[in-house]
Amino acid sequence: QVQLVESGGGLVQAGGSPRLSCAASGSIFSISAMAWYRQAPGKQRELVAGITSGGSTNYPDFVKGRFTISRDNAKNTVYLQMNSLKPEDTAVYSCYMSVRYSDYVDGYWGQGTQVTVSS
Repeated sequence: QVQLVESGGGLVQAGGSPRLSCAASGSIFSISAMAWYRQAPGKQRELVAGITSGGSTNYPDFVKGRFTISRDNAKNTVYLQMNSLKPEDTAVYSCYMSVRYSDYVDGYWGQGTQVTVSS
């Protein structure tokens, strides 16, 4: 079993730059892809940033240039540096990790952390 624990959310003023962290613990062989998603009230969950085991990243246009995803493989941790936040970035942010075992891959979600951006 794998647990993901997020931290770093809260109330932020527009233009702020918080950093989210998500640490995995438990029975982990290796972690391939890591990602951050968000879900605002009344909206579908959407991908915010992704990073492969090799360090390649991808971002949707609405965060490109403002958000940066990174990972520390030794700590089984993924980060999301958010800059120039806007009120429309308000959402619950959740991390996702794809954990690789000897003969299969399984996905795990964090519990989510609220980020509220005030104007």
